[in-house]
Amino acid sequence: MSSLFLIHLPALEIARWDLECEFNNTDHRTELNGVEQLIVRRGQPFTINLHLRSGEYQPGGSALDLTVETGPQPSDQYGTRASFGLTDQIDTSRWSAAVTSPPGYMVSLSICSPPDAPIGRWRLTLGQGGLVEFVLLYNPWCTGDVVYMDSEEKLAEYVLAQDGIIYRGSWKYLIPTPWNFGQFEDGILEACLRILEMNPKCLRNPGKDASGRKNPIYVSRVLSAMVNCNDDKGVLLGRWTDDYDGGVSPLSWKGSVEILRNWDTNACQPVRFGQCWVFAAVACSVSRALGIPCRVVTNYNSAHDTNSNLVIERYVDENGQLVQKSRDMIWNYHCWVENWMTRPDLKPGYDGWQAMDPTPQEKSEGVYCCGPIPLKAIKEGELTYKYDAPFVFAEVNADVHTFMKRKDGSTEKIISSVQVGLKISTKSVGSDRREDITHLYKYPEGSDEEREAFTKANHQNKLLQQQTNAGLLIAIKVSAEMKKGCDFDVFAVVTNNTPNGKKCRLVFGSRAVSYNGILGENCGFKDLLNVELAPGEEKRVPLRMNYSKYAENLTEDNLIRLGALLLDYGTQEAYLAVRNVVLENPEIKVRILGEPKENRKLVAEITLQNPLPVPLQNCCFTVEGSNLTGGQIITEKLNSTVEPGQDAKVKIYFTPTHSGQRKLVVDFDSNKLCHRTHPEPALHKTQ
Repeated sequence: MSSLFLIHLPALEIARWDLECEFNNTDHRTELNGVEQLIVRRGQPFTINLHLRSGEYQPGGSALDLTVETGPQPSDQYGTRASFGLTDQIDTSRWSAAVTSPPGYMVSLSICSPPDAPIGRWRLTLGQGGLVEFVLLYNPWCTGDVVYMDSEEKLAEYVLAQDGIIYRGSWKYLIPTPWNFGQFEDGILEACLRILEMNPKCLRNPGKDASGRKNPIYVSRVLSAMVNCNDDKGVLLGRWTDDYDGGVSPLSWKGSVEILRNWDTNACQPVRFGQCWVFAAVACSVSRALGIPCRVVTNYNSAHDTNSNLVIERYVDENGQLVQKSRDMIWNYHCWVENWMTRPDLKPGYDGWQAMDPTPQEKSEGVYCCGPIPLKAIKEGELTYKYDAPFVFAEVNADVHTFMKRKDGSTEKIISSVQVGLKISTKSVGSDRREDITHLYKYPEGSDEEREAFTKANHQNKLLQQQTNAGLLIAIKVSAEMKKGCDFDVFAVVTNNTPNGKKCRLVFGSRAVSYNGILGENCGFKDLLNVELAPGEEKRVPLRMNYSKYAENLTEDNLIRLGALLLDYGTQEAYLAVRNVVLENPEIKVRILGEPKENRKLVAEITLQNPLPVPLQNCCFTVEGSNLTGGQIITEKLNSTVEPGQDAKVKIYFTPTHSGQRKLVVDFDSNKLCHRTHPEPALHKTQ
């Protein structure tokens, strides 16, 4: 006969505890958030020291019950609640705790969460009375986490780096634009967690939403919707016109910090205004803050396909000027983000970078969001994969059909060589060089693999497209330097590859244009009714771009669209060439005076020479930098007018608060000229 005896060990009586925030946060690579609260990553142990009220801890002689909870409706079933006791060793696959100190009055307790625990705010109950609050983040350093990345160099770039570069301009003239992501600045993590808490899915079903946060696919989709405010109390309101009343131009933002703080401190009212690179940059800041490796990507000549037919239809008038007849557009460039994760919801082979777009363009499942979709799915033409593969595929692969709309209302297809999905770019790991990642989205043009991908995607227009030698060719060439404030020439180059002489009409025009393809006013125009070309002859026809003509028409993007339309009188065929040019701003020079040291004030001398033939008034420099300007924007105004050829010069004071290489983002603004620079490097390693 045997009996079972239950032995109840006495519970530890805890007088107080120490969260060891500085040690834990440093160990979990969250110390840049500060050490005032406990911020740890899932799947990795953290330490709490317990000071006992009476008695000593003896192994096997005392008990401690622990409970962790997250969200307003914690549940064991959904992984938002767990109860556990002390064990001999930590088990990193589940919530567990073990004592790591020798017997005594102080107990060092090691606690670990599973690598798939939901992220967010957690509550830890110690025994009968102690309540501890902490924040749990994704852990890309943990092999068991679905956001695991196996390169320290890449983790330093895609999780820890607080500054970066976003590419703008045009595919012929890429402009690297600096951005302060600032994900570790004071208050930013709190704002990011509030974004999760304010999303409509959380408001409708908070228990299910809290459980869903274990999955970065779910969280990425939430962020894609919440960075814009079209369906919810999201962060940014988009505006693609020149009317910025009630807010500021998207070009005025230098980083995400001010945007996220404004949203968080103003009752979640949308910040006005954003455009694609601002939406993408804020999404990148939030993703990195939560522990998801993330990068901002720019796609040049980016197609916006509104009817999912993988075709962009464009119309021009008889002068070669675009007519907005279709909602389909080609953006000069478009920015989105890529988040790194595995995709257990798809068949093997689709892990890694996932495209996610927070700019509100088209609805997905009834909400303005897009992605995440594996880059490999786009490359392979797998358009049935989640999420929003057809839209992203069209952005980089859509076919472009151009039609001429005549005065009598008839339309005629014309020959054009416009391509989409060019020079897809992101910042390189560990340097400010550009990395071209077009090959991650597309196979080489004309390859067998490309044709196979188009077959899968049912992209019949590309499959049936024939390369024809038109006989007549037209292209646009530009001058080596096109600086804002100067006059310069652009050229329509016409070539006759036929054995016969040709008589043609050439219409060569230019208009200001915004980055998303909205056309502005005329900047120069030429109409030649009798262009004669002998067999094999090439002619260069210049068009003078005068500052006096284009100055008042330019948008903030400094973009001019050139269009050359060639009409063959003999065959009645029309040929179109289109090219966007970006006017260069002058260089902003930054000189650091003194040796950089942590917590010691430094001086930056900043100068810009006025390149325009007119005086600059109301000149203002603004500076921002992670762990340099305390999360604030420093502004320095000039009281005097800066005459043509003269320097605008200021000195700005700031204090580095952490060691390591940091960069300043510098903006210049005036009545006639706005410009931003990215010093290389602005500040070397501090001591």
